[in-house]
Order: sequence, then structure tokens, then C-alpha cells
Amino acid sequence: MIDHDELFKKLLTTFFVEFVELFLPDMASYLDRDNIEFLPLEYFNDTTTGERRQIDILAKVRFQGQETFFLVHIENQSYNQEEFERLMFFYFSLLYQKYLLPIYPIAVFSFDYPLKSQSQQHTVIFPDLKVLEFNFASVQLNNLSWRAFLQHQNPIAAALMSKMRVAKTDRPRVKAECLRILATLQLDQNRTALISGFVDTYLKLNAVEENIFQEEVDRIAIAEQEQVMEIVTSWMEQGELKMVLKQLNRRVNGLNSSLEEQVRQLPIAQVEALGEALLDFSGESDLVNWLAQFKTGHQID
Repeated sequence: MIDHDELFKKLLTTFFVEFVELFLPDMASYLDRDNIEFLPLEYFNDTTTGERRQIDILAKVRFQGQETFFLVHIENQSYNQEEFERLMFFYFSLLYQKYLLPIYPIAVFSFDYPLKSQSQQHTVIFPDLKVLEFNFASVQLNNLSWRAFLQHQNPIAAALMSKMRVAKTDRPRVKAECLRILATLQLDQNRTALISGFVDTYLKLNAVEENIFQEEVDRIAIAEQEQVMEIVTSWMEQGELKMVLKQLNRRVNGLNSSLEEQVRQLPIAQVEALGEALLDFSGESDLVNWLAQFKTGHQID
């Protein structure tokens, strides 16, 4: 199963400034980009359901040119939930009580359905008195068109286009466009892998779509096309590694962390060789011997 919250948390904390620049340009004009601190996880008991809930992202940010700070609270909502706006208010009130700092609350609605616009407000109103009007910013991805982000040289755009409103027939092109943008950004290996993995998670293609995807890649400029194909090759290698690890876990009845790490460090050619060799394994000792032979240079493919 996909851990949506963890995927979004890693993406948005890694590219926090880029997220703000893309979706909250007004905030981008007054936050100090050199003074952003992600605070420890916060847990709260939901008194309405009895569940123990965790705040997704909480950042302490300094106002630009000032010595004062504010908090940015981001919740990723991967499924439709009744009274979500009330839950956002509960989070706000608890955080405000604890930190006594201004809080900028943001919801990222990342579910595919429903398509209707989600409420961004929680109110308590009487006929003669408005007691409360709580508002929060939101980014509802299934209400956004991926075409509107094609010219944004922004890693968040490259990733989140994969979760925007995409017609079924456009899936291969969107995946290619996500990688085209990513190729132009010249990010380090880890950040490139984060975004490419995010895109591949949410835009898994079938065989027919893969053929169309390759045609779309062929239309990309040569300089960018080479980098896109490097990313695709990396996906294929990671997929093969996952398959070999899965088969090993079955063969040796559970792979310990030390052996798993040794397998992960193998060159892709040796991963392929291991994939063939493991068919004859009957236990963990066979894997240990195979790895030992590889290290001494006597492994026979």
C-alpha cells in the first residue's frame, strides 16, 4: 500500500520553499528562506473519534527582515473526510495554545475524488452573532490542470502534476512532461530520485501507455531526452532490485537487514545475476556464499 502522507511529507519538507513559491507567492514575499525549522512531530487525541492523530508538517519560519516568527502547518488529505475543516480548526487551536505564534494553516487535498471544491472554512454562527470564522489556505490538486504548470521550472510542479486533473488518455504525456521539467532542473541525485519516484508512484502505466510514453519521450529535446532516459533506466533498475529482494525474502524465509543492504549495494549486472542464481537457493547460507564469492571476484554469472 502507498503511504501517501509519508510521500507528501518528504516531498513538501524537501521542497518547502518551492511549494510556497508555486502556490503561495504572497507568503513567499515575506518569509525568511534562511530561517526555516521543521518542528518535531505533534500528536493529538481526536475527541470526536477517539483516534490519535499526527500533524503532518509544522515549520517555524521567521518573517523576512524581522526577529519574529510564525508557524506553517500543512496537512495532506489523501481521502475525502467529512468535517475536515473542523479538524483543521482543532489542530490550529491546539498548536496556537502550545506555541503562542501566528499560524498559517494549509491543506493539500491530494485525493482523486470527489472533484467538487472542498471547504476552507469552519464557522460557529448564531442568528445574532458570528462567534468564529476560521479559514485556511488549500491546494486541491484534482481541481488543477496539469497544462497550466508546464512552463514552471519548479520541482514541486514536476512532482504534483502527476496528481492533478489528468484525463486517462493524457497519463503517458503527463509522465513524460513531469520528467522533462525534472531534467531541466539539474537537481542532485537524491532530490531527482525523490521526485521521479513520486511521479512513478502516481503514474504507473500499463503496456500500451508505456509505448505512448516512449513516443512522448522521443519528442523531447535531445539534451533533456538523455536525462529523462537516465531516470527511466533508474526506475527499471530499482524495479528489478525490488523484485530480487522480494524473491530472496521468500527463498531465505526473511532477509535480515545486513544481507539486504549488501544486496542493495550490488551493481545492476550482479543484481540480474543474483536473480537467476537465487532460483537454486534453499536457505540463507546460499545467499551468504554467493555474496562472499562475488566479493572475492569468483562469482560466476
